[in-house]
Amino acid sequence: MTFQPSKQVYSGKIREVTLGSGDKAVTIGGRGVYAFHSFEGAMPNAPRIAMEVWDKDPSEDWAAAAKAPFGDVLADPAAWASKCVKEYGAEIIVVQTKSADPNGDNRAAADVAATVKKVVDSVDVPVIVWGVANHEKDTEVMKLVAESCAGKKVALSPVEEGDYKQIGAASLGYNQLVVASSPIDINLAKQLNILLGNLGVKAENLLIDPTTGGLGYGLEYTYSVMERAGQAALTQEDEKLQQPMIANVANETWKCKESNLSTEDAPELGDAAQRGILMEAVTAVDLMLAGADVVVMRHPEAIKLVRNYIAKMM
Repeated sequence: MTFQPSKQVYSGKIREVTLGSGDKAVTIGGRGVYAFHSFEGAMPNAPRIAMEVWDKDPSEDWAAAAKAPFGDVLADPAAWASKCVKEYGAEIIVVQTKSADPNGDNRAAADVAATVKKVVDSVDVPVIVWGVANHEKDTEVMKLVAESCAGKKVALSPVEEGDYKQIGAASLGYNQLVVASSPIDINLAKQLNILLGNLGVKAENLLIDPTTGGLGYGLEYTYSVMERAGQAALTQEDEKLQQPMIANVANETWKCKESNLSTEDAPELGDAAQRGILMEAVTAVDLMLAGADVVVMRHPEAIKLVRNYIAKMM
């Protein structure tokens, strides 16, 4: 007698959301089961990997292993994005607007938006624009990005309770997407989705950023919150949580000390280059299992590992 796994009954479904426009537009979500549970029902769209690009040269902040694949383009965001697409097969680009941070470079919003526009024009794949979680500055930048990239269906992120009216209005005015970001709390995530819906943001233009922790830095708590959101969406028919989720993996895993300590400084942790790659890959896989439809990643070798995992699981 062959083994017959027990099956969960699902009454809900994750909505489909399409990022970008044209031939390279990417559709995420659409599954009516938990992640990779294709033996229980339909999972038409595989999770997607987005590659990040900073709007400033990150050489002073990045570990040597992370810089190595991009050494010749780190000072040119548009060339960097193009390399991600042409050489590493990126299907989505995430522009991290690090230079806008008021506690850092505090670059003028118009200059930041101009750099984002150059990146958007340099690639034919969808683009997500990630702010610095400063409400005033993000509002300035995202309004300009929404206007300058009209028709491109870019996703504006992170949209939080403190700036959802301003950025949400900009997304409506120029037909862009929004990424609703809340601090690892299922009730706050639901509430923000309700507020954006009341503002007029359509469900087909909305993603959830539950805020993520990396391996060893709150990953298990993030996993449980994302899992609960998926359970509410799929088994309790909670319409306000039936949106695809995105996880900003690279930003979390590569800033932790274990990814940046050299092999000489921490020989007990093994080879530094492989350590960072594996921390990023493990975090990405875990969050996909928790329900992430898009994971934002950095290192091509980590991406290769995760792509192989997705191919086998699909």
